Amino acid sequence: MRDVLLTTVRGLGFGSVYALLAVSFVIIYKSSKVISFAQPALMLAGAVLVSYLAGPVGFYLAVPLAAVAIGMLGWGLERTTIRPMIGRPVFVVAIITLGLDIAIRVVVNVFIGPDVRNVGDPWGLSTVDVLGLPVQERYIAMAVVLLVVGAGLFAFFRYSRYGLAMRASSLDQETALVQGVPVGSMTALAWAMAAGIAAVAGAFVGAGGGVDQSTWVIALKALPAIIIGGLDSIGGAVVGGLLVGLVESFFATYQGEYLPFLGQNFSLVSPYVLLLVVLLVRPYGLFGTREVERV
Repeated sequence: MRDVLLTTVRGLGFGSVYALLAVSFVIIYKSSKVISFAQPALMLAGAVLVSYLAGPVGFYLAVPLAAVAIGMLGWGLERTTIRPMIGRPVFVVAIITLGLDIAIRVVVNVFIGPDVRNVGDPWGLSTVDVLGLPVQERYIAMAVVLLVVGAGLFAFFRYSRYGLAMRASSLDQETALVQGVPVGSMTALAWAMAAGIAAVAGAFVGAGGGVDQSTWVIALKALPAIIIGGLDSIGGAVVGGLLVGLVESFFATYQGEYLPFLGQNFSLVSPYVLLLVVLLVRPYGLFGTREVERV
């Protein structure tokens, strides 16, 4: 039971980071119906910026500063590269985001260098006793950040003027325009928010181990998370991210003992196996909106 609980805690910890990344994907998808493949690069850029800022200002101030800076970068990318593509096929815009991802990572890799950069987090691999279990402090921090960001997004979309405008834009852009909603500005705001959240996730991806030029791959685990939860559901993204973290953690711990025939490192592909299982049962994800087309 002790091993099960520790495995669960580890899964929820990393799942919290996957959930943050998945939320950043969903925010952009809801605003423009495009999956932004630039999120891994924005996550990496945020982590690297935190690593440079943590020394002068400290980790706790470096994270929000990096989130704001990368959020402004996301806003600028939408204005300069995505906005001119309005009316073009969705796959064209998706390819552009893939190009943005490559271009940003090329620049960021220069600042990373050949070694691992420490993000300056105050926890490392330190543990704290929780009900008799040695829980790594970084897992607790990851879960707390997810709760704070989740609560903030809920309040923003539910009660703020801009949040309501973004919801209206995501539901029906033409109707929102008729009602006076600045749809273009709401899309840019969505990109800024998604980039900032990705930057926060990047800071916690590097917690305890640092970041290098291959860290961006971790963001790809958010893709099965958003599909499992539903492409247009922020709550589903959170649930999907936590499920991916749990499945990966349990396979990493027990697969070698109970399912050795699956080979080594099967935990790396276990999120995609979960994805296939969920899609067989619910093709639109656990919380996704079912699309009905009249023929």
